Amino acid sequence: MKVYLIGAGPGDPGLITLKGRDCLAAADVVVYDALANDALLGHARKDAELIYVGKVAGNHALPQNEINRLLVDKAREGKVVARLKGGDPYIFGRGGEEAEELLAAGVPFEEVPGISSTIAAPAYAGIPLTHRNFASSVTIITGHENPDKPGSVHNWKALAASASTLVFVMGMKNLPDIVRNLLAAGMDPQTPAGLIYRGTTTRQRSLVSTLAGLPQAAEAAHFTNPSVIVVGKVCSLHDSLGWFEKRPLYGRSVVVTRAREQASGLAAQLAELGAEVIQCPTIEIRPLPDYAELDAAIARLEEYGWVIFTSVNGVRWFWNRLEQAGKDSRALGHCKVAAIGPATAAALEARGIRPDFIPERYVAEGVVEGMLARGNVAGVRMLLPRAAKAREVLPDELRKAGAVVEVISAYETVPAAARKDEVLERMANGTLDCVTFGSSSTVENFLSLIPAETLLAHPGVRLAAIGPVTARTLESHGLPCHIMPAEYTIPALVAAVADAFAR
Repeated sequence: MKVYLIGAGPGDPGLITLKGRDCLAAADVVVYDALANDALLGHARKDAELIYVGKVAGNHALPQNEINRLLVDKAREGKVVARLKGGDPYIFGRGGEEAEELLAAGVPFEEVPGISSTIAAPAYAGIPLTHRNFASSVTIITGHENPDKPGSVHNWKALAASASTLVFVMGMKNLPDIVRNLLAAGMDPQTPAGLIYRGTTTRQRSLVSTLAGLPQAAEAAHFTNPSVIVVGKVCSLHDSLGWFEKRPLYGRSVVVTRAREQASGLAAQLAELGAEVIQCPTIEIRPLPDYAELDAAIARLEEYGWVIFTSVNGVRWFWNRLEQAGKDSRALGHCKVAAIGPATAAALEARGIRPDFIPERYVAEGVVEGMLARGNVAGVRMLLPRAAKAREVLPDELRKAGAVVEVISAYETVPAAARKDEVLERMANGTLDCVTFGSSSTVENFLSLIPAETLLAHPGVRLAAIGPVTARTLESHGLPCHIMPAEYTIPALVAAVADAFAR
């Protein structure tokens, strides 16, 4: 038994430490807070027990004493427990109290430090807490103190007189009192001061004002908790050093409709450019109930002149059956291999196969044109492992040219409906900017959840298609395709979305 008190970082899921990630992955039980990014739970084992104990102002899922008891009880069951806390457990995170309870109960524990929002939020807003020209020290202060109590734990005169950068957390409710106390203690009203809301997340906002004008600026810009308050000359660097909010898709919300197994690359690239990504998979990739036909084809691979892969999923599921048969890439040594595009080619290369052919246009029509340009295909046996339901253009055109094409299902796609309500709500309140489609099936399945008429009623939502086939599917439902890249790849789609919003 053991409990790991893990700092989850300030919100950006990439800011968890390697040790924190590894401890999380080893845990039998994960006890997590509201401020720990949900994406971090993806590092937990699939069979791990997940327990939410989040605490936000006025709404505690579980009181602190019950959280303490929960950690002790789960550990005494002989389990490894990951206590996932936002920021750093020992910086205003009550991690010290939890550690004391574990110690008193005789439960082994480790504290795994995390990056605190007191450091990270200002950094993402372009505010270095120390700078040789402005400040050589930092003071981190709770802003949660009751302003009505007779005394104060803070020495306001010392804080006001110091050359230290002051960082207040959990202080938005008391912001007017914080400013009043600093001014009354003699701090210059023109001292630069800043606010960072939900620092390091896609919802980050920041502003810089004078100390005296900060409460009014906060009210005008509707700043609330969780926000970090920074007071000091370093705030003057905000406009020049701020990088996070200058990214091309900052402030934009983009829906990704690809299957969850495929979505990570697209989602990560959009997020890297500043987008708030809403993963709304409209299809789910599933194995077939029966693989007898594909297994039979794999058993006689030497009979085929070509094996043509039209997707990464086709490669994945074909290889799964290949390995089940006790074979590897050498089984394809007697035939040539084609890939519909660079992503599919990369999936093959990762398995030791360099494709003999990749078309210039990454669509079925491009494969047909390229294959025919390479020479006569009459009588050539071709294997096409693909989704159970797909366009017939490729096999039909190859057959017209005389090829003997066997189309065999390697996997199937079924509709999914995750986060439909969130997408509808965002459309209704005007906070959805773009929906991306990576295939015709994602269009069809998305429209089975959210009708075309609903999309047409919200013209501010731009629709992005990976290529002309997907764009034509949108148009067949009376919908415009606002964004389409010249090259039909995920990186090109991301670039096209960024370019569209930049313009």
